[in-house]
Amino acid sequence: MKSPNLRIAIVRLSALGDIINTAVVLQIIHNYYPDAEIDWFIEEAFAPILQSHPLIHEVIPVPLKRLKKTKSFTLLKEMIHTLKSRKRYDHIIDAQGLLKSAIIASLLPGNVHGFDKQSAREAIASWFYTTTSSIPYEISVIRRNVMVITEALNIPYSDALIEQKTPVFPTPSTPHENKISLVIGASWQSKCYPKEQFAILCDLLPYPCHIVWGSAKEYSDASWIKEHSKNAVITPKMSLNELVNFIAHCTLIIGNDTGPTHIAWAMNRPSITLFGPTNERMIYPMEKNIGIKSPSHVDIFHINRNDFSIRDIDPHLIAVKAKELL
Repeated sequence: MKSPNLRIAIVRLSALGDIINTAVVLQIIHNYYPDAEIDWFIEEAFAPILQSHPLIHEVIPVPLKRLKKTKSFTLLKEMIHTLKSRKRYDHIIDAQGLLKSAIIASLLPGNVHGFDKQSAREAIASWFYTTTSSIPYEISVIRRNVMVITEALNIPYSDALIEQKTPVFPTPSTPHENKISLVIGASWQSKCYPKEQFAILCDLLPYPCHIVWGSAKEYSDASWIKEHSKNAVITPKMSLNELVNFIAHCTLIIGNDTGPTHIAWAMNRPSITLFGPTNERMIYPMEKNIGIKSPSHVDIFHINRNDFSIRDIDPHLIAVKAKELL
């Protein structure tokens, strides 16, 4: 065990699922460097999910989406000044591997570590790094996130670091209820399991199915499911922290390949993730966290957003797997 008081910056701006799947590194770092100060640079819309995390020294919101929308030169200058004026870091790690995250990381004072040209999601990002890791792009995104950070910090890697995790986010200690959470939305329509099949699935399951929603479209779909299933319940609109707490106390989570579904894995709750245009690379399959993939082939280097094959997953198959996990 090593114990220097390191100042560490993690740059993982978005999206919600990727942030959730990276946050496991917080406990890994603190187990090896108990006194480390970890700052996390994140897109401001997602900052609340990390804001009160006990293992984070400071969460720094980065207003990239607001910049893109407003094209404000004043806001750009303020952001650059904020980044450049940080106290020097011992380690800066870009765990995203995009040009935008690499630029943000490079504005911070200190040496930057990231994925090499062959490993980064955008090869140009590697130009901004002092040191790099070569980590195959095709392996689990969670394993990639952990490996690039542990390699940067000289922490010996093993899968046990991931598999023996404690719940990633703190939540109140309240009893679990016999309820199932359904996550019906996603960033692309082709990643969404059809509402008609969700309604069938609800009636095949033994516990009430609470539908999680986050947009007007998702609420409309949730209402349709509730109208067509006697076992469906619509949850109220929730903040990110309320969503984490809700999912952490469900018996099972079933959903599309999207952030709220990934919360289940982070919180050590049983889950089934449904895949169409993406595949199990987006999760870290474990005994209680499984994926069900449609029959289509996925080229992870050229994702086909017009692949709607998730519709081909039989709700009866999902119900069988759900009852096995229950």
